Amino acid sequence: MKLGNASGGKAATKLSPLLGTHLLHAEVGIINGNTKLLRIAELAKSEPRMKFTSLAHLLNKQSLVQCHHELPNKKATGINGTTKEQYSESLEENIVDLVSRLKSKSYHPVPVRRMYIPKLNSNKKRPLGIPEHEDKIVQRGITKILNAIYENDFLDCSFGFRPNRNCHDALKILNHYIEKRSVNYVVDVDIKGFFDNVDHIWMMEFLKLRIADPNLLRIIGRFLKGGYMEEGKKFKTDKGTPQGGVISPILANLYLHYVLDLWFEKRVRKQCKGQAYILRYADDFVCCFQYKSEAEEFFQSLKVRLQKFNLEVAEDKTKIIPFGRFAEKDAKQNGNSKPATFDFLGFTHYCGKSKQGYFRVKRKTSRKKLQGKTKRNQRMVKE
Repeated sequence: MKLGNASGGKAATKLSPLLGTHLLHAEVGIINGNTKLLRIAELAKSEPRMKFTSLAHLLNKQSLVQCHHELPNKKATGINGTTKEQYSESLEENIVDLVSRLKSKSYHPVPVRRMYIPKLNSNKKRPLGIPEHEDKIVQRGITKILNAIYENDFLDCSFGFRPNRNCHDALKILNHYIEKRSVNYVVDVDIKGFFDNVDHIWMMEFLKLRIADPNLLRIIGRFLKGGYMEEGKKFKTDKGTPQGGVISPILANLYLHYVLDLWFEKRVRKQCKGQAYILRYADDFVCCFQYKSEAEEFFQSLKVRLQKFNLEVAEDKTKIIPFGRFAEKDAKQNGNSKPATFDFLGFTHYCGKSKQGYFRVKRKTSRKKLQGKTKRNQRMVKE
């Protein structure tokens, strides 16, 4: 059984066994026994071009109560400070009122509470948007619906915030590409401020490719435009999807599915004479190429592609490096003692050898991550 609807050619279709048999049940795992969502997942898989016209009714009393219970306890609260425990005190009444507002189209998400967390190994801070508990409930309900549809559409190259596809699985596949395939160059890419720059118009257009229910689209649009509160002032959001929202990961995956994954598999790979692979974890991705010229051509094309969707490459964090079984030989010919390395998912990847002398991709905790942990530990000691 092949995962998803990947069109990544022969290489992509043979990778599922590397991830373990638990992935074969990913589609069932996302729906938590909901027979209506199961039916949607089945239709989405059998009819790749089908548009779903009636989805918002799935945000009913039963499903929203379940979403409430599934949300974790003792999490940061939104601008009204309502905790899960407080919402539970009048759960029946609160959910009935919520369903009524959803049906009457009068439901409006509360602006998220803007807070900042330190960036790893940096003096800069990353913004988070914390929704109200009730909005988290609705977001979780919508996330289940979107997962039921798009988990069948997402390609095998996509990892992160997907059922049973974690960073360990991604690293296992990356090792397989570099060690077992004809890979000589790696393009290590960073998208500049991805979550802050997601284009709302394009997002809605992508959603409309599979969803024709105006009621569900309206609710998602209101989440995107919901704004945020900071220091008592409300700010509008005309772009971006706030990190911290329950719905943000699936929307990020959906956006990059159309902007990046499909483009790479349908266009880039077909134009390459050598082998080419992409592996993405949320907004972090690396690409592997057999030929340097095609890696360089891809990088130039990528900048144009991202620009079309109002994104851009962080060029100071993006690089093309020789990497693979011939990298050590090439490094010595160029007067370097060791091949270049790259960071991905918190690890520095470098060229090494097994005890038998065969080429192997080896990993160690990246310096950036290590320094970040050290700073965190120092802060904890001071506190």
